[in-house]
Amino acid sequence: MIEPRVALVTCAELPDLDPDDRLLIAPLAAHGIRAEGAVWSDPTVDWDAYDLVVLRSVWDYPSHHKAFVKWAASVPRLANPAAVVAWNTDKTYLRDLTRAGLPVVETMWLEPDSTVTLPTSGVHVVKPAISAGSRDTERYDLASPEERALAAGHATALLADGRTVMVQPYLEAVDTVGETALVYFDGVFSHAIRKGPILDGRGGELIDGLYKAETIEPREPSAAELAVGARVLTEIPISPLLYARVDLVPAADGTPTLLELELTEPSLFLSHAEGAPDRLAAAIVAALHTYA
Repeated sequence: MIEPRVALVTCAELPDLDPDDRLLIAPLAAHGIRAEGAVWSDPTVDWDAYDLVVLRSVWDYPSHHKAFVKWAASVPRLANPAAVVAWNTDKTYLRDLTRAGLPVVETMWLEPDSTVTLPTSGVHVVKPAISAGSRDTERYDLASPEERALAAGHATALLADGRTVMVQPYLEAVDTVGETALVYFDGVFSHAIRKGPILDGRGGELIDGLYKAETIEPREPSAAELAVGARVLTEIPISPLLYARVDLVPAADGTPTLLELELTEPSLFLSHAEGAPDRLAAAIVAALHTYA
């Protein structure tokens, strides 16, 4: 029997995979599957040689978005599929989920040809619609003239670069309760983690690396969070999905509110939940039959 091959797709900065993704190699080997890292932008990789190509730590894609989407469309047996990549790597997908009636964080959208207009009070987050790892993302107290000027400058720079800008109220529960990330494999809930706050509010200190550091710990999600997560999954217009991550924060009234739906390259926090690498490996085994 020929040993199935699975590519765990990464970026040039992490050619040997993120440590969390390396946790998949042993359980896949136990299923008789050879898994190896492969850099999406490496022109020498023969993607046709793999029985399944699994998107993982492709965290440099925001700087190469058009090339990345084009690459995804060229790869056979890609999980999650190329149509998901095209839809989910631009956060304007939140408009679709808002129209579907889901509790999505309120968002003001600024297009590249628009004038910068900002709320006059409250703490808000300014970020581009195409980003990952909280890059080019910062919070500002718009009641402060100094921070308002910083926010306007931040938004203006992003718009000048041809990027759509999102302005969202900063949900204060991030600082206390934190974010809840619900992780699903093959549509089935696996585990959840708590993410602590990562935006320091100093205004405009944008990072050069792949992502901002996060404080992560296991979390037992509430029934209300799981209910919202299940609703979100039903509104995803594309399938099949090998994995999904639903990021929630309580609104002022406690309602779980969707910050992001991660379907392309989310950290899955395999090291923070017992059995998670085995569950994802089992989902990959099932996907090999789906994509065969």
